[in-house]
Amino acid sequence: QVQLVESGGGSVQAGGSLRLSCAATGVTLSSSSRCMGWFRQAPGKEREGVATLYLGGVYTSYADSVKGRFTISRDNAKNTLYLQMNSLTPEDTAMYYCAASRAGTSASFCYHGRSKEYTYWGQGTQVTVSS
Repeated sequence: QVQLVESGGGSVQAGGSLRLSCAATGVTLSSSSRCMGWFRQAPGKEREGVATLYLGGVYTSYADSVKGRFTISRDNAKNTLYLQMNSLTPEDTAMYYCAASRAGTSASFCYHGRSKEYTYWGQGTQVTVSS
């Protein structure tokens, strides 16, 4: 059974940085053909994809609003997915969720905008950016 546990959220001033972590069990990041990524949802807004990647290759996908500021990465030895967030703005305030697709997903389905491809979700970690 796939379980995803996020951590690393918190409160930071605009311009600051945070690194989110997603510890995964039930899936081996180093040898899996599936998508994983980060999504966020702010109060009163729809969930949106932030950054995603394909575990079986080098494909990554970023929302335009975070390109150049956020970086998705993984540590296979720790079986953990990360989201490094720099130059944070109040517009980045949201609950951030880690998600994974089913095994056998093609890289073409890993686009950050295709949240319906993601079957497994963590409980979320709150990020609050003050001006």
